Amino acid sequence: MYSVTVRDHMMIAHSFRGAVFGPAARLHGATYVVDATFRGADLDADGLVVDIGRAADELRAVCGLFHLRNLDEEPEFAGQNTSTEVLARAVADRLADRVAAGALGEGARRLVGIVVTLHESHVAWASYERPL
Repeated sequence: MYSVTVRDHMMIAHSFRGAVFGPAARLHGATYVVDATFRGADLDADGLVVDIGRAADELRAVCGLFHLRNLDEEPEFAGQNTSTEVLARAVADRLADRVAAGALGEGARRLVGIVVTLHESHVAWASYERPL
């Protein structure tokens, strides 16, 4: 299996419900380093899994959908905690939609999966992996 990973970041605000979150239940900010790994079983005629420039552009666009937003105010997340895991899935699903729409090029339609990792800090992160 081949893979290509690109990186970006996003800054969000949110709060949590539940005693398990302690002080994080209050509105607070988070800055995530976001890695998106595109996986493919083979390479295209140019020897690529996916065009890195296009992958980086699409990740930047997806991160931009969340950047500097209070996720508590977003209808998509109503009634749920926007944990790192939930956000990793939201990013992965949007990237998958862009792959399906051809935004990463026709060759990207051969991809078999995406893994999105959100780094909360240098010592903690969460990932979501999905097939394509």
